[in-house]
Amino acid sequence: NLKPTLITTTPPSTNRNTQIMNYCCPPLHATLFIFLLVVPNIIISKSASAFHPPPTNLKPTSKTSFVTLEMSSIGFIGLGIMGEGMAGCLLSNDVAGTKETPLVVWNRTPSKCTKLKEKYPDKNIVVKESAKDVIESCEITFSMLSTPEASKAVFEAPTGVLAGVTAGRAVIDCATLAESDMKRMKDQVESKGGTFLEAPVSGSKGPAHTGQLIFLCAGSKSLFDEESVQSAFKAMGKATHFFGSEVGYGTRAKLVVNSLMGTMMAAFGESLALAESVGLNGEKMLEVIGQGAIQSPMYALKGPKMLKKDHAPNFPLQHAHKDMKLAVDMAKGVGVEYAVTEEAEKLLREAREDKDLNIAEDDFSAVFEKIHKESTSEFSKKRN
Repeated sequence: NLKPTLITTTPPSTNRNTQIMNYCCPPLHATLFIFLLVVPNIIISKSASAFHPPPTNLKPTSKTSFVTLEMSSIGFIGLGIMGEGMAGCLLSNDVAGTKETPLVVWNRTPSKCTKLKEKYPDKNIVVKESAKDVIESCEITFSMLSTPEASKAVFEAPTGVLAGVTAGRAVIDCATLAESDMKRMKDQVESKGGTFLEAPVSGSKGPAHTGQLIFLCAGSKSLFDEESVQSAFKAMGKATHFFGSEVGYGTRAKLVVNSLMGTMMAAFGESLALAESVGLNGEKMLEVIGQGAIQSPMYALKGPKMLKKDHAPNFPLQHAHKDMKLAVDMAKGVGVEYAVTEEAEKLLREAREDKDLNIAEDDFSAVFEKIHKESTSEFSKKRN
């Protein structure tokens, strides 16, 4: 591809080919020079075209190539309190549920799938008979199940998640599990040629339905970077964090957050109970708390409902306690002093197990009822 370089004062009007011949070649060899200069380039150009014909079916690709299906589907397993809202965000933002990208779903209770189709009648939603069928039908599948027990059962069942995993299939698990659970699932998926990303979320029912979750991820960076995965995260959440390629770090982050949240709720409930028991107006105290350095969106959201005994579940008490227990165990495992959180975990456990109150499936703010039940103040006695 080299070209002659000329240093000349020839007037601009002089033909450049004449310049080349006059300065680089004797006049008698001008024809030979042109032949040597031009013909090889023609030959090379023709040869390159012959050996490398231009492709006719190029499509944009991303860093990770997955098995190409007839249609690029996105799967979703688990349509409970959280999953229903998350799937709805994918549909509302046209990340899935379109003609080109169906949303393929499965839930242990089939009526939840029917309900989703009825809520979004114009969306392309495909309901499968098993979790295995979802995995087999989709390159990427999100899973959002409520407990470690439920996740393990669905994951390892004969018609479960793992049974459908092959090379080119990816699983993104958004549940809050023990770190050991996530690592086991990752190993199982990768042993069958699949790709795994843990992505537990910070947020409850409200944020799940409004696309305001926070994803705490670890595992396959190439899967995390996939355009379709990033689009899904943006539709379902307000922030996404990647903690590294080692699965388990996303779970650690989630347990730290949720144990702090549970401890805050326990302390908040005790403070409200004390305020009312010494004759202070609960609503006025919520106003005061909201104006100072200790103000919190959680207090502002939960406080007014707690005063009215409204504990409709956004984050069930039994799930909140599960997360706190996992966090306490994690702290013990690494030798961290966690006494305050341990006491809060004990309070939530007792509230969860209280058969008279029967609040395990209520919102975790219902720990407030346990606090009043155990109190002997005149206000608490009248309230109960």
